[in-house]
Amino acid sequence: MEFLQDWGLIGLFVGTFMAATVVPFSSDFLLVGDLLAGGNPITSFIVSTAGNWLGGITSYWIGRSGKWEWIERWFKVSEETLLKQKSRIDKYGALLAFCSWFPFIGDIFAIGLGFYKVNFAKCALYMLVGKGIRFAFWIALFFILGDSFPTFS
Repeated sequence: MEFLQDWGLIGLFVGTFMAATVVPFSSDFLLVGDLLAGGNPITSFIVSTAGNWLGGITSYWIGRSGKWEWIERWFKVSEETLLKQKSRIDKYGALLAFCSWFPFIGDIFAIGLGFYKVNFAKCALYMLVGKGIRFAFWIALFFILGDSFPTFS
């Protein structure tokens, strides 16, 4: 992750993009690290939200390219299980994209929304709003806590 810090805003974008796919690390730490290094909060918000949103969109399209036959054959998931999962996703629809920022399960939501072909435009919008709120929260927390914000140096 240190190499991402050396890249500045490009590193923030790449890191938050990767964190919204199946790469297991937190984009929150990248954002806070950028702020601790003196990054502009508005620019950091825009870059981290854009990177994380586009990573989530990528996960959606990865899911969308999946085929039921592949899941059944390679992962040994029955059609009955897939239909049960589909009914759960249909219950909430694109609103699940709002929660795509959740650690670990958010990526699964994004892939599942694509796999079950939930409306792309709605998913993209809800995903953008959810991820934007997440980063706005961290920036606000950073400034509210000020000098008492925990650092790991």
